[in-house]
Amino acid sequence: MGFLDRFSNYIESSWGDRRKLKKLKKKPLRTVEIRIKMDCEGCERRVRKSVQHMRGVTQALVDPKMQKLTVIGHVDPDKVLHRVRHRTGKRADMWPFVPFDMVPHPYAPGVYDKKAPSGYVRNIYDNPQPSSLARASSEEVRYLTAFSDENTNACVVM
Repeated sequence: MGFLDRFSNYIESSWGDRRKLKKLKKKPLRTVEIRIKMDCEGCERRVRKSVQHMRGVTQALVDPKMQKLTVIGHVDPDKVLHRVRHRTGKRADMWPFVPFDMVPHPYAPGVYDKKAPSGYVRNIYDNPQPSSLARASSEEVRYLTAFSDENTNACVVM
């Protein structure tokens, strides 16, 4: 290997490292959901404009019926929350609800919330995973079908 080969390898490795560092510094695409009270169209506009021109924001969606702001982009959730609070002067929190099929027991006392929008329950886990639908064990199914109207042998049992 000559001097030129070593020099070219040095330059290639330094450029490759810089590219990798740039990619590492870029924040991942996230969806940030914030709960904020909106009474009128002016409130909606103020909330939307507070984050619309923020660096990294791709889309800002406002749902006044659910009192929800959804921000999509390469952003930090804490910075978005701080900016909404600062610019609007309203109390804002991270969205505390998840769809009811994400929680194993959606009607448990700590999970069910009357104030939650329809189809949502309170998020009790830090990172909820979609659960499979609750399945009855084979023994429960046997007892339930024994007294079913669709079971032709049900009258024999009764």
